[in-house]
Amino acid sequence: MELLKAVSLRKHFEVKKIFKGSAGILKAVDGVDFSIPEDSVLALVGESGCGKSTVARLVLRLLPPTSGAVLFKGIDVFKLDHGSMKSFRKSVQIIFQDPFASLNPRRTVYDTISEPLVIHAIVPRSQMKDAVVEILGSVGLGPEVLNRYPHEFSGGQRQRICIARALAVSPEVIVADEPLSALDVSIQAQIINLLQELRKKTKISFLFISHDLRVVRYFSDMVGVMYLGKIVEYAGTDELFEKPFHPYTEVLLASAPKIQTEAQRKVRAAPLKGEVPSPIHFPPGCPFHPRCPKRFDPCDTVIPLLNESHGRLVSCHLWNPYE
Repeated sequence: MELLKAVSLRKHFEVKKIFKGSAGILKAVDGVDFSIPEDSVLALVGESGCGKSTVARLVLRLLPPTSGAVLFKGIDVFKLDHGSMKSFRKSVQIIFQDPFASLNPRRTVYDTISEPLVIHAIVPRSQMKDAVVEILGSVGLGPEVLNRYPHEFSGGQRQRICIARALAVSPEVIVADEPLSALDVSIQAQIINLLQELRKKTKISFLFISHDLRVVRYFSDMVGVMYLGKIVEYAGTDELFEKPFHPYTEVLLASAPKIQTEAQRKVRAAPLKGEVPSPIHFPPGCPFHPRCPKRFDPCDTVIPLLNESHGRLVSCHLWNPYE
């Protein structure tokens, strides 16, 4: 069953003219489609500024879309009324990138974890403390932390508290927006192992946003590679890492310093040259062609569509020849 689905999702921002700059429309997300079945992990990867976090905020209805839809169990979340929205918030939770900024410094751990339980009337007041202790135990924290404040914890402990807060309401989907990027490498390993254990126990699905390809390969089932607001390749994790189709995917994987599989040692990709084109003034043809080491005639003028090729979706004239 598809739990979460994005259909032609777009988010454009109007950019006003400043000094000698030009006005225009910034296409942060420009026609993204994906689906997340039950008990599965979809990872979105790509360079900074490609639109990954904007997709996360659209999925959570923290931003209104320019067009398109996000379907949760077949229902468009942008059409939910207040009562239905409360139920959606319970079912779809988020783990933010920065554990230092996402916790209220004036609230104790008990206050932070118990708040969603109170809002959704999940646990009676008389049983609240026991429930909070049990939730904290699931992320490796003991009852001694109940009355402590965020500043008393390390980064890894704070992220565990954020995970506990997300788990408190027993969600069906968790949107994890770069949950490891603010942590040390040793702490990253602890948190991703914790998420993997929780996934096995609870069967929660994830929309996992990351730039760390090692973590993506370990944790995800499907991968969507984003470039300039679009998904340019969408495939199963093992298939994509074993044989990337899109030249951008190939360069991304080849540039990851710690991917050590034999298949990846065989990848030979020229380093990317130049900067990411402006999301306000897209180049003609394929958006990646100014930097692509494999560009040829159609790339300069014809926009490739995201079509199926050899069991995956790829947006490239090399795999979907233009006729």
